Amino acid sequence: MTATAPRLGASPIRRPFAAAALVAALVSLLFGLMLAGAGPASAHAALTGSDPQDGAVVATAPKEVTLTFSEAIAVGDGSIRVLDPSSKRADTGAEPKDLSEGSTVRYGVELHPGLPDGTYTVAWQAVSADSHPISGAFTFSIGAPSETTVALPSEEVGGGPVGVVYGIARYAAYTGFVLLVGGAAFVLGCWPRGASVRPMQRLVVRGWVTLTAATLVMLLLRNPYTGSGKFADAFDLDGLQAVLDTKPGAALVSRLLLLGAAALFIAVLFGTYARREDAVEKKDLTFGLAVGGGVVAAGIAATWAMSEHASTGLQAGIAMPVDVLHLLAVAAWLGGLVSLLVALYRTPDIGSRAVRRFSRVAFGSVLVLAATGIYQSWRQVGSWSALTGTRYGQLLIIKVALIAVLLAVAWFSRRWTARLTDMAAASGGAEATDTAAAAPEDEEEVSGTEEAPDGVDPARAAQLARQRAVLTATKRKRIRDADPERSGLRRSVLAEAAVAVVLLAVTTVLTSTEPGRTEEEAGAGAAATAPAATGPVNLSMPFDTGGQNGKGTVRIDIDPGRTGSNELHVWVDGSDGKPMDVPELKVALTLEAQEIGPLPVVPDRLAEGHWSASGVQIPMAGEWKVDVTVRTSDIDQVTIDENVKIG
Repeated sequence: MTATAPRLGASPIRRPFAAAALVAALVSLLFGLMLAGAGPASAHAALTGSDPQDGAVVATAPKEVTLTFSEAIAVGDGSIRVLDPSSKRADTGAEPKDLSEGSTVRYGVELHPGLPDGTYTVAWQAVSADSHPISGAFTFSIGAPSETTVALPSEEVGGGPVGVVYGIARYAAYTGFVLLVGGAAFVLGCWPRGASVRPMQRLVVRGWVTLTAATLVMLLLRNPYTGSGKFADAFDLDGLQAVLDTKPGAALVSRLLLLGAAALFIAVLFGTYARREDAVEKKDLTFGLAVGGGVVAAGIAATWAMSEHASTGLQAGIAMPVDVLHLLAVAAWLGGLVSLLVALYRTPDIGSRAVRRFSRVAFGSVLVLAATGIYQSWRQVGSWSALTGTRYGQLLIIKVALIAVLLAVAWFSRRWTARLTDMAAASGGAEATDTAAAAPEDEEEVSGTEEAPDGVDPARAAQLARQRAVLTATKRKRIRDADPERSGLRRSVLAEAAVAVVLLAVTTVLTSTEPGRTEEEAGAGAAATAPAATGPVNLSMPFDTGGQNGKGTVRIDIDPGRTGSNELHVWVDGSDGKPMDVPELKVALTLEAQEIGPLPVVPDRLAEGHWSASGVQIPMAGEWKVDVTVRTSDIDQVTIDENVKIG
């Protein structure tokens, strides 16, 4: 007894449209969710330390400011700026000095001599070694903290509308690569007759167009994406020249040149190769196209490997060729899957031999993906904690789960393929070879004429011939759609394609997410340089100025109670426990062990008996003395103090 796959719809004519609608809906939903919640790409190099440290108060002006990063970065003029309290440049404006030693990545900028006391802002912007823009800012003070008028952009570099468009172009580039390489490989390796079938030609050509357009968009937007964030700068010739001098820019230009060679490959594949009938000549041409196309495909894949994750970090010399193999395997599997789906839905009967060939290609691709994926996972994650505790690791778990689902669905496809093969053998091997000429797309375009009988208008005869051909094609399509084995195979392949769409999108997000190993190392470096926090500080100090109504209690909160910027609140309660207004209230902080301070804090009155001050800088951890001066009349005042550990 032969099992029949459950039907997706009542009419086989509507199923192709339902399939296309389902895939389109999945793509739209997935991209909408990712673009709504993703924001700018995660930084792949992180600031792990600085001298002076964030929030530090130094006694004398330093000669330079240095920044330490978790991995290599590209810097230029203005990559590191030091601004004084009035927002003027405090550095000399020279290109940052490379102070790196061994695996330590450090850059520094010289400061003007004789800088006055106050709070200075250090703003930095660079491009990490894997092509993603990074930026940040911190402050330090000379002598004592002060107010500053520095206004930094609220939007991260790589974000905004330019970042969204650049991200869409990245997704489109991967999609185009999969369709171009996977479709061409499917035709050459699995279904040679597909070279003369219009839907297959359109699939591969659209992949080429998509990849080319996405690459051009990325090249033009590279300057605003890593810099100003303005679309107008896409046509800045100086900015474009600067992009061409970078590794990502060189990779994009190389990809465009290789796409020119790919256009020639497509022309031969769907021209000379499709028309060639001699078996020996076609075999030789198949070999030449396979070698040439393989070289071009590997070159295009290398443009990603040489400019993204694989090009930096551990074992880059091994990681780049492994990444190329990984991308080629993804394209052969997922691109071939889409090609099979198109062949099953939009072409005449694709032979069972072609389906079996793709099944073997898909199996080999999965083996390559498993081997290269294990290596990449070890290299980019490195530990179980990074696998479960970082965004990269969590996305990797999702990717592995999707691959497992895809393999499970593929198992059902292989079962339908076996049944299809058995049916073909039982019917006398009608599909044993792919020798039938390709039928027109959608059973609508039929070419060819027949000689008109005497007395019959040739145009009328040609019209009748086309009508007969359409009727014949429609009859074949009806018979094909009624075949339960073929219908089951189409549905299982459709399910594979739907999962593959999600898998490709998750893979693309992984390429723009900070690797788990890097994130953990950056976090460890930041933790090593940052003092431990002890939590908010709460003080309650009674006072007595000696005059009338001079008794009460001062309550102080310092939040978060660590080095750097803090929020300070002061409440004054009278002897009756109710809020008490006083003419004057002062606070000072002193770290006697390091001879720092007193650092004055002048809080602002918010309400009756309540004062507040924001941005209170604690330069270092230690036992701090908090002095509070309370004046209740023109002549009655007292200063009280209490020691508390901060940081």
